[in-house]
Amino acid sequence: QVQLVESGGGLVQAGGSLRLSCAASGRTFSSYDYAMAWFRQAPGKERELVAAISTTGGITFYADSVKGRFAISRDNAKNTVYLQMNSLTPEDTAVYSCAASVRRLARSAGEYDYWGQGTQVTVSS
Repeated sequence: QVQLVESGGGLVQAGGSLRLSCAASGRTFSSYDYAMAWFRQAPGKERELVAAISTTGGITFYADSVKGRFAISRDNAKNTVYLQMNSLTPEDTAVYSCAASVRRLARSAGEYDYWGQGTQVTVSS
């Protein structure tokens, strides 16, 4: 199975930036076999897709609320996916989770097979 561990969350003021990292590992894990994504969930809100990236990194998808502010990327040699978050607002406050899918590209939570524990991002006004 695949294990995902997120890092980089924390407290930041509105307008600031954070970069989240997700390190993947597993007995038979290959970075080229998994699409990756970041999801987030705030109190009282449903889990939502923030950004997704294909196995090679050639295709990306973003939620409308973060387009132009967030960027997802991956380094398959390091088995790591990143989420660069800029121009943060209090509405971005949530637990951010990394996920991996056996598909080449996936956009829905149901298509993801492995999940990290999550990292808290808090944006103050």
